[in-house]
Amino acid sequence: MTAALMGQAMSDGANALAIALFSEILTADQLVRNRLTRVLPKGMEISHFSVLNHLARVSDERTPAQLAKSFHVTRGAMTNTLNKLEWAGYIHIRPDWDDARRKLVAISPAGRRARDAALDGISPMIGDLAAELGEDKVRAVLPILRELRLKLETDG
Repeated sequence: MTAALMGQAMSDGANALAIALFSEILTADQLVRNRLTRVLPKGMEISHFSVLNHLARVSDERTPAQLAKSFHVTRGAMTNTLNKLEWAGYIHIRPDWDDARRKLVAISPAGRRARDAALDGISPMIGDLAAELGEDKVRAVLPILRELRLKLETDG
C-alpha cells in the first residue's frame, strides 16, 4: 500500500471514529432530554430548568445577552425563555440602573423553589444512571467530555 493510500485509510478510520463518537453523544443527548422532560415539574422545560439552575448557581444578576452567550443560543431564543420564566414568576427582570438600554435578570424565590423541585425530580434518574455506569467510568469520562465541550466552545 502506498503512503497516500495508507494516509487515506487512516483518515477514513479517523472520520469513522469521529462520526461514531458524535453519533453516540447526539443519541445520548436525545435520550437524556426525553427522560428529563418526563421527570421535570409539570410545565417546566429543560431550557427553563437550565436557566433557573444557572441563575441559582451564580447567585447574581445576568443580562439576557450574557445568558444567551452562556447557553449558546440567540438573544431572541433567550428572550422567549425569559418571558416564559417571568410569566411563571420564576425570575425578576429589572432595568439596569447604570445603563438604561440593558436589563438584569435574577431568580425569584418561586424560581428557586421550582429549580429545587426540578432537581428533586431529576436527581434520582441521574443518580441511578451514574450508579449503573459506575463511579470509576463517570470519573474517567468527565474530563474527556469537558475537554470536548471546551474545544467546541472555543472553536464555535
